[in-house]
Formats: sequence, C-alpha cells, structure tokens
Amino acid sequence: MGSLFSTALLRAAVGDPCVQAKKRIVRGVRHRYFYAVMIRAFLLVLEPQRTWDAIAMKNRSVARIFWTYVMPLLILGSVVEGLGMHFWGEWRGEPLRLKLMTVPEVIAIEIVHIGVYVAVLFFGAKMFKSLGETFHGNHTFQQAFTVVAYGLGPFWTLRVLDAWPGVSPWVTYALGMGFMLGVLYHGVPRVMMPDPPQAFGLYLIGSLVMVLAVGLGRFLLVWLQQGRFVELERLLVRTIQTLLGG
Repeated sequence: MGSLFSTALLRAAVGDPCVQAKKRIVRGVRHRYFYAVMIRAFLLVLEPQRTWDAIAMKNRSVARIFWTYVMPLLILGSVVEGLGMHFWGEWRGEPLRLKLMTVPEVIAIEIVHIGVYVAVLFFGAKMFKSLGETFHGNHTFQQAFTVVAYGLGPFWTLRVLDAWPGVSPWVTYALGMGFMLGVLYHGVPRVMMPDPPQAFGLYLIGSLVMVLAVGLGRFLLVWLQQGRFVELERLLVRTIQTLLGG
C-alpha cells in the first residue's frame, strides 16, 4: 500500500509517463497535420496540375475544406504573425513607431484577421459561382468554394512572413496574389469545368474580383494593425482581457 502511494506521488510530481507519451504523440500528429496543410498549399504552386486533379477527384464538402484546410492555415498564420507582433513589435501610431503588442492586443487583431479572410473567402466563392452562371455555366457553390479556398492557400501560407516588422504587408500581398493567379489558372477549369470558350473569361474576371477583394481586406487589416480603428480595438481588447481574467 505504501509502495502504491509512493508511486502515485512520484507520478504526480514528474508526470505520468503514459500521459506524457500520449501528449507527445498528440503534439506530433498535430504538427505533422499543419505541415501537411502547408505542403498542400506549396504543391499547388509547384505541381498545380497533379495537385488540382487530386483535389477535384476527392470532391470534398465545403465544411470539410473549411475546417481541415482553411482554418488550419489561417490559425497557423495568425499564431506566427501574433508571436512576431508580441516579441518583435508592430508599426503603430502616427508617426509609425515599433511597439511590442500585449497578448490581448495580439488576440484581438488576429481574431479580426481571421474574420476578414473568412468573409473574403465566402464572398469570393459566391462571386465565382455568380460569374459562372453569367458565362452560362451550371456550377455549384461547393465547386466555387473549392477553387477559391485552395487558390488562397499560398497567400495565407505567406502570412508567416508578416511576423517580421521589416517585411511590408504589401510585399506578402503582391507575392500571394501572384501565386493565387497561377493556382487559379489551373484550378478553375479542373474543378468548375466551364465550357472551353468560357473558361479563360471566368478565370480572368474571377481572379480580378479576388485580387480586389483581398486587397480591400488587406488595406483594412493594415489600418487596424497601425491603430487606426481605436474604438473597435479597445472594445475587443477589453472583452479579451475580461475572458482571460485580466
């Protein structure tokens, strides 16, 4: 009985080896999953035809793409960018000065980031579907959502560069839009399957809409990070401080 009690105390002090092993396994699986999502985004740039063929063959639902591809990429980018703002600072104020952001400030800004990019995603999917109908196509929202979600993947992955204050957000925007245009060029005909005479027009106008929509979202987020929306940021920070018990 004493031996069992001593063993229990020892496990409580240093941690149950079985529990620790399970935690390591879970962490390893989670890390590999995030790496797999990022690799998929890069493969759309490096091997677009084969990657899009695989995506079209799987024909995943909107919910599955959103929760297994979109949200992991957005969360990963927000975590890396947030760590950069907290430890290396963000350009704020008028004139712009480098400021280390508090944890509630980082969480508030990144929540808005995710919200804006999700809104852009659904807006872009709706526009692609509407444009397809304009070109006399019979496309589903699931097809349009698939094209836009995977098309934005490389841009969302490049958000990790925003962690460094020396990198302009417009540099990552320009690079991301360049990758997006290349990815959509191969994705639109393979997933939405428009009539060949209409395919390039759908790609061209849809891509232009996405460049403008992402650019507008980026502009608003840059203003937010620079402290231009004072009242909104103050409200979000107070709410988060209350939830965190601070």
